Amino acid sequence: MLPAIGFTRPGDTGPEWYNWYALGNGKTEFFGFTEDPEHRPNGSRISFWADSREEVNRVAEVVKRAGGKVLEGPELCVDYTPDYYAFFFEDPEGNKLEICYRSEPAR
Repeated sequence: MLPAIGFTRPGDTGPEWYNWYALGNGKTEFFGFTEDPEHRPNGSRISFWADSREEVNRVAEVVKRAGGKVLEGPELCVDYTPDYYAFFFEDPEGNKLEICYRSEPAR
């Protein structure tokens, strides 16, 4: 899923850690994670920002084709903010993830 949202360049890895880079706009963003064989998925959720509703829909299709478990959406989540549009899913290990878009930043 990370390449689908712009994290296209794998970084250095170690026996238990990984990172991916998104290059562009004069800055380098990255997402890093560690792999713990004792990890148990829980109620925590990691959310990634999309630039449009169309991008949320596109990434939702990537996730579905890759076998991610759909929890909700893509849909408007007006309980968050009036224009909060999101897709909620679990990765194959059961970790909760989200792709979201809103036109106005949180205040």
